[in-house]
Amino acid sequence: MLAIDDLQSFKPTRMQRAHGQASVSFRSRDGLTCLDRLFQDGCAKLRFPRPLGSDEPQAILINTAGGLTGGDRFGTDINLAEQAAACVTTQACERIYRSMGADAVVTNRLSLAAGARLAWLPQETILFDGARLSRSLDVDLTGDAELVAVEAVLFGRQAMGETLRGGRLHDRWRIRRDARLIFADDLRVEGDIAARLAAPPAMAGGRVMATVLFAGAAPERFLDQARAIIGPGGGASAWNGKFLARLVEETGLALRRRLEPLLMLLMGGRPLPKVWQL
Repeated sequence: MLAIDDLQSFKPTRMQRAHGQASVSFRSRDGLTCLDRLFQDGCAKLRFPRPLGSDEPQAILINTAGGLTGGDRFGTDINLAEQAAACVTTQACERIYRSMGADAVVTNRLSLAAGARLAWLPQETILFDGARLSRSLDVDLTGDAELVAVEAVLFGRQAMGETLRGGRLHDRWRIRRDARLIFADDLRVEGDIAARLAAPPAMAGGRVMATVLFAGAAPERFLDQARAIIGPGGGASAWNGKFLARLVEETGLALRRRLEPLLMLLMGGRPLPKVWQL
């Protein structure tokens, strides 16, 4: 048996947390993009399948921890040299599980040199009841670099009857071109998330949402087609070298059916990664 002095000096064991950091850079050689540098640490891994119907390399980001919870940290750095072109996605939907109090922290940093082109296409993030996620996307564009980026969130799994009565989401975007801020966005929702999103000015009871950004030349050319694809559950605008769309749907499948043609439109008809194809 433990003595009283032993109980007073007892310290709870620190819960194990997942940590992952991945960094990859691409460069152009003889008109083709090739891998330049690769770093992987912890639960963050990158794989490079042979792309279908495209010469652009694809990088698939994998979280071997199988999801994130409070206190976990996951980071990605993507760098493209001049004239390089690539697509980065994830192996599957990221799952954010119930937290004991701390946030799961995800930091994504993208850097594109002049003439570079990147499609940042992570698959959907699924928030479970009680999940807490703080995520940031910081992008530095140089000259005429072009970016297509998407982040989609599923607030619970509808097929499982889940309702988010508690939790927190903070999604932060900062996009700069030639060191000048061209786009900033902060989404914060916490507490009874389902109730907060039910209001018409929020998501009118929708369960899934996505933000899609294109930064490049003549974004106005996408507007008519994009609005037809998005339908009544969202909207799109274009101004000052940017195209921005918000999509809200009832189910993840309904969102995918709109996201896939929209992303292909913004990517100039290039195919989506195979992991995106249902």
